[in-house]
Amino acid sequence: MYHISFFLICCCLFFLVIPHSKLSTIAATSVDIIDQTCKKCTDEFNVISYTVCATSLQAVPVSHVTNLQGLALIAMELALGNATNTVSTIEKLSGNKSFDPFALVCLKDCLQLYSDAITTLRDAVGAFLREDYDTANIWVSAVMEAPTTCEEGFKEKEGEVSPLKNENYNLFQLCDIALCISHLLKYSGSTFLARCSAT
Repeated sequence: MYHISFFLICCCLFFLVIPHSKLSTIAATSVDIIDQTCKKCTDEFNVISYTVCATSLQAVPVSHVTNLQGLALIAMELALGNATNTVSTIEKLSGNKSFDPFALVCLKDCLQLYSDAITTLRDAVGAFLREDYDTANIWVSAVMEAPTTCEEGFKEKEGEVSPLKNENYNLFQLCDIALCISHLLKYSGSTFLARCSAT
């Protein structure tokens, strides 16, 4: 579903091999924590879909052998892939003569929103790799405004159907998943990991 870069794979492996003292967070585990992570996120964040969370993360092979840091990074990279693909989709849709002028204006607005989201997500990944989780979370939260604003734009005209409904939903979900995992990492990482290891 989503393209995962070689850079991301290296980063996830980086989280597994560097010393625990340098990470200052949870240690890596061989236990597959995707299921537990998605269940926890679904419980704590009502808008998160367990299906989207689990299927998205499980589609990335390295996610099965990484830790919470790696999962958060994967979720951000998936969001970045979604935003990048959506820009291409919008560009194609903008050339479709079947859309009325209102829809074309909405698509133009969405294109700008998603283009900005790509830049912001890249900054968020950079901040996360520096272990500046607060800044990363702020930027990921800001990105969530893009799909929301894009979708609401189409709703301003009665009867107008958004051609980007799925893309907007998926980006919002992936960003929320990344935020949830970051929350687990910051506030309950060690306890959560211990529970996963015991299952």
